[in-house]
Amino acid sequence: MKFLHTADWQLGMKAVQVGGAGERVRTERLKTASRIVELAREQAVDFILLAGDTFEDNAVERVLIQQSADLLGGAGLPVYLIPGNHDPLVPGSVWEHPSWVSGTNVQILSEEKPVPVPGGLLYPCPVREKFSRKDPTAWIPAESAAAIRIGLAHGSCEGVGGDDLEMPIPRDAASRAGLDYLALGHWHSLAFFPDGSGVNRAAYPGTPEPSRFGERESGKVLIVEIEAPKSPPRITPLHVGGLIWEVQEAEIRKPGDLAGLRATIETRPRPEDTLLILRVTGFLEAGEQQELVRLKEIIDARFLYRDLDLSRLHPSPEDETWISALPPGVLQETAARVRQLADPGFGGTRPEGATPEIAAQALMELYLLSREVSA
Repeated sequence: MKFLHTADWQLGMKAVQVGGAGERVRTERLKTASRIVELAREQAVDFILLAGDTFEDNAVERVLIQQSADLLGGAGLPVYLIPGNHDPLVPGSVWEHPSWVSGTNVQILSEEKPVPVPGGLLYPCPVREKFSRKDPTAWIPAESAAAIRIGLAHGSCEGVGGDDLEMPIPRDAASRAGLDYLALGHWHSLAFFPDGSGVNRAAYPGTPEPSRFGERESGKVLIVEIEAPKSPPRITPLHVGGLIWEVQEAEIRKPGDLAGLRATIETRPRPEDTLLILRVTGFLEAGEQQELVRLKEIIDARFLYRDLDLSRLHPSPEDETWISALPPGVLQETAARVRQLADPGFGGTRPEGATPEIAAQALMELYLLSREVSA
């Protein structure tokens, strides 16, 4: 038996946190779904398993449901999928749309009963509500069989995502039910769960297209091969994701560090496909302010989405240029006061809202504006 295991496509995801890049994020998810189907053909798998959350919710556009049904219906091989907690099997759900009728190779598994698949038996665990505290795999009988036995479930495996689990699945669910493999969905990062002998018999492939910052191992699908009942599965992760979501931390310690950071950002591959949060910390020399402006220009011009966080970048307290380069009088006095407020250790009275972060930004802006005026 050889199959492709995927989950959590979440087609129609709004991605409001990335503003105008949200439309590209939504478009890319459907492109990734198409790449998955093509990969399944290239790998000559027997079938595709989709372990829930194919859609972001049951209110996605009807055209998107039709596009998805057409894509899976044209896969040229069997596709087995279950509803997840984002698209549960409820009245009026996406699974009632008439587009699914024409895809004879696509089976939406809505009952807890064994389903024959090429080479064995599949035990589906469809989700019927958005929140549940019940183990969706509890119904699977612990029995021996002459065929390879596969589970298909959507929920939180113990040890993943904290203690307050939705649709909790025991870590030993595969062993308990005598399954050769348990195909999981719900967790967005790649994760494996070995049995008592160290064999991985349960896994999350993660979302095939990254959906947020901080996902550890997303953008993949799993190719699973099982020779015979009780044989250890051979699991191969393959990358299919199109977009890159990255949080980068950079600390400025000495003159030249900012130029080095700018050079690194400037040579980054595929910025047009990258959503970047760049957090710059440390202390900035006044003479490097223009380098900071250049860094911002590059990020704004090239990256699909960008968030340049300078809230923990402070003017260097040892660089008197922040004050001396300003015209004498009110500007120098103001800058000296603002620099005091930019010091996190300042013990005096602060005006309302004058946090060290805001004061640091104000001092750097004041210096930059004065340089522009003098030029």
